[in-house]
Amino acid sequence: MRGYRSGLEERIAKQIEEAGLPVKYEEEKLDYIWPARPAKYCPDFWLPSKGGGFFIETKGRWDVADRQKHLLIRDQCPDVEVRFVFSNANAKLYRGSPTTYAQFCEKHGIKYAHKTIPPTWLEEGELNENEPEHDDR
Repeated sequence: MRGYRSGLEERIAKQIEEAGLPVKYEEEKLDYIWPARPAKYCPDFWLPSKGGGFFIETKGRWDVADRQKHLLIRDQCPDVEVRFVFSNANAKLYRGSPTTYAQFCEKHGIKYAHKTIPPTWLEEGELNENEPEHDDR
C-alpha cells in the first residue's frame, strides 16, 4: 500500500494503474478560501486528459463540512474539475435525510460514480508525453 487512507482509495489507484494511466495520488494542493480564512485541499487522484485533466476524490463518508468545502472549491476554482467516487453513492447525506450523495451531486452539477471509476472517465485519461507508461518492475 502506498499510504492510501482507505481501501476505496487503494482500489481506485489499482483501477487507474490497470488502465495503463499514471497514479498521481495527492500530488497537488488547491488554494481556496474557507469563509474568512485561507485553506488548502489535497485531492486524492489526478487524471490527465486532452481537456487538461481532472481530479478524483474518493469518499466513504461525506459530511456537511466536506460538502461545503467542495462547493466553495468549485465556485472559487472554476477551471478545476473534481469528480467523486463514492463507496456508496446511494448513502443519505445524514440520518433521516431524503437526499443521497448522488442526488446532491446531480443538484449541484458534480460528476460522481458508485464504487469504481467509470470506464469513460479512464478513457478520457491520456499519458503525458513526459510520463513513462506503467512499468511493473
